[in-house]
Amino acid sequence: MDGVVVRPARWADGEVLAAIDRRVWSTVHSPAPAPAPSTEPARPFFDDQGPPAQYLVVEVDGRVAGYIRLCPPTPLASNAHVRQILGLAVDDGARGRGAARALLRAACARARAEGATRLTLRVLGHNDAARKLYASEGFAVEGVLRGEFLLAGAYVDDVLMGRVL
Repeated sequence: MDGVVVRPARWADGEVLAAIDRRVWSTVHSPAPAPAPSTEPARPFFDDQGPPAQYLVVEVDGRVAGYIRLCPPTPLASNAHVRQILGLAVDDGARGRGAARALLRAACARARAEGATRLTLRVLGHNDAARKLYASEGFAVEGVLRGEFLLAGAYVDDVLMGRVL
């Protein structure tokens, strides 16, 4: 993973990360509506509900190339030992360099440092590349919500994955 560095996000990263989201968005990766095109005003990438403190950014050869969002799944004390990945994106030009794997490993390290003992995520059933990556980093399928999303005219499973830290 030469030239790949993971660091905490900064407010100043928002514009670049929003542009990455616009470029890589597809129904393979996300059940959410497509981000606004670059010709239209976009909502800020970071906000009060998703501040930079919840994100790690990956740089490849000194350029911001993606992010991972990590936060508690609920505000409940009984759930404080868990962290959830709520998004991971890597720019197409940086794929194949280990950026996503570096983000996952950094998220695990951060979750451990925050006292978490478990990390969870959700991934679309047809996103084979992401599912293989997660499995190779120790995540296991813990549940499947069959046909949870209707994307591009097809029903798609929502796969729940988790791992012990």
